[in-house]
Amino acid sequence: MLAINGVSVIREWVGFQQFPSATQEKLLELIGKLKQESGSTLTVLVMGKGGVGKSSTVNSILGERTVAVSAFQVSCFSVRNSTPVMVSRSWERFALNIFDTPGLVEKGYVNDQALDLIKRFLLNKAIDVLLYVDRLDTYRVDNLDRQIEIWHRGLVVLTHAQVSPPDGLSYDEFTSRRSEELSKIVRLGARIRKQEVKASSIPIVCVENSGRCNRNELDEKILPNGTAWIPNLVQTITKVVLSESKGILVDQKLIDGPNPNNKGKMLIPLIAVFQYFFVVKRILKWIKNDIARESRPSWA
Repeated sequence: MLAINGVSVIREWVGFQQFPSATQEKLLELIGKLKQESGSTLTVLVMGKGGVGKSSTVNSILGERTVAVSAFQVSCFSVRNSTPVMVSRSWERFALNIFDTPGLVEKGYVNDQALDLIKRFLLNKAIDVLLYVDRLDTYRVDNLDRQIEIWHRGLVVLTHAQVSPPDGLSYDEFTSRRSEELSKIVRLGARIRKQEVKASSIPIVCVENSGRCNRNELDEKILPNGTAWIPNLVQTITKVVLSESKGILVDQKLIDGPNPNNKGKMLIPLIAVFQYFFVVKRILKWIKNDIARESRPSWA
């Protein structure tokens, strides 16, 4: 059941049985690892620009059509109902919660109204991992890529990945270049320093949600390089969740962001000391010298 006003009823994950046997086996292995090392609940936040395949990716992960998708709208949400939704599924005492959100870009600009809706929806909720979705075939860099503030618990999902690379590039070379281009922007926006790049690398996963996606001999959906992308995506999510960093509690402080009034407050004592010894003391010395000269007779 989809969430209504942020409330969701957990239903059995019937779509799990629709996956090929090979995919089911891999997913069960990953679920077992998550249950053993992280807990029996996984909460995923899906964000990104409009019309890039966020809702289609949610449906692919679940193996069932849970979120409405329209090929003729910028976003899967109508203008009147552009609100986040939550989908909850359970399988063998494991709960999977996925937050699907409206598109954050409208006519090339960040949609502040959608962003505010998402913030209110997520307040006081815990997030295990962020899926930031964009398109592989028509990726464009804009300010939104720099404004996501929880990259240390996130990965990038590039949809429409069953493409023919341009300029005679191999598929792996093409996706690698696209990924590196995006990584540079993300590292800049997340203020990741050069010496932290290797330790703070952001995983990038390619997916293909359309019915034309090729399949291997095990009937798994695969990319042009042969990767079975659904278990690969879940495996990458598992790695992020089991990393050393903790999950994200979306509290008011995170939503408000850093307080510009606090910027530089730690430097105030140092500035005061500098001003006293290098400015105030010099001025006092000049004043004393002027007083000493004025106290002498003009003929002296």
